[in-house]
Amino acid sequence: MNGPAMQPRTYGMLLVSIATIMWSTAGLFVRALDLDVWTVLGWRSLFGGLALTIIILAKKRISAEPGKVPLYFYPLFGLMAAISMYGYIGALKLTTVANVLAIYATVPFVAAAIAYVWLKEKISRRVLIASMIAFVGVLIVAGFGARPQDIAGNALAFLMTLTFSILLVAARRYPALRLAPVNALGSGFCVLLCLPLMSHAIPSLQEMLVLAVFGSTTSGIAYLLFMTGGRYIPSSEAGLIGLLDVVLGPLWVWLAFSETPTLSTIIGGVIILISVFWYLWSGMARSQQPRRTLKNV
Repeated sequence: MNGPAMQPRTYGMLLVSIATIMWSTAGLFVRALDLDVWTVLGWRSLFGGLALTIIILAKKRISAEPGKVPLYFYPLFGLMAAISMYGYIGALKLTTVANVLAIYATVPFVAAAIAYVWLKEKISRRVLIASMIAFVGVLIVAGFGARPQDIAGNALAFLMTLTFSILLVAARRYPALRLAPVNALGSGFCVLLCLPLMSHAIPSLQEMLVLAVFGSTTSGIAYLLFMTGGRYIPSSEAGLIGLLDVVLGPLWVWLAFSETPTLSTIIGGVIILISVFWYLWSGMARSQQPRRTLKNV
């Protein structure tokens, strides 16, 4: 994938933002499908893996910089990608959407902590302020709705958050790591995890077309774009931009299916948007990075 002639940080923010917008459309696809969640996840992962395989075959080199990484990194990080994909749906089955969103909101903090330990990447004051404000917004969306019986679901949601954060930092730590194979393996592992739970009946042609678009965009291309963009910006910043998914997801469903969001969703969403856009705007205003051309991703 060839990058345009723009500042690396701007390029990374653009890719992460596009990926987040793609992820936010998941609710639209789910509403359009009359299938159980495990069947949707299984087929979504299958088509996501196929899309990434086509990318791999079309262009062998997907790494940002020349170099080599140990081969065992691919199944290792692929398994983490599968856990992240699978954990999201599993958490939704065991606990409320509100709880999952609240835990997912810790991505900037978790990614920043991992990057600090692993990469010695400093955590800026702006990231901390914006992330804390966004976290308050997500808590308002969630309604503080934690129950004792949600422990298993909350644990799975945090496992999803942790593995996703590790992948985000790994993309920066190993520039030569080819991200398309990692996510293709993750999709394959996720299909295997879903097989015992999903329906083995073949979906209709219309459902298959929706699943194909759903998988190739949100499970295939979006993961590749997010991890690639995450190489050029701090991990905490990528996680913060990713929180826009919490706001955009309900927005698209409201526009398409007239599902009116609750007052807490609106208030919390506005707070999240303010925190993210304040961070991005202030960062652009202060950015004085020397311009260089990105040749390869």
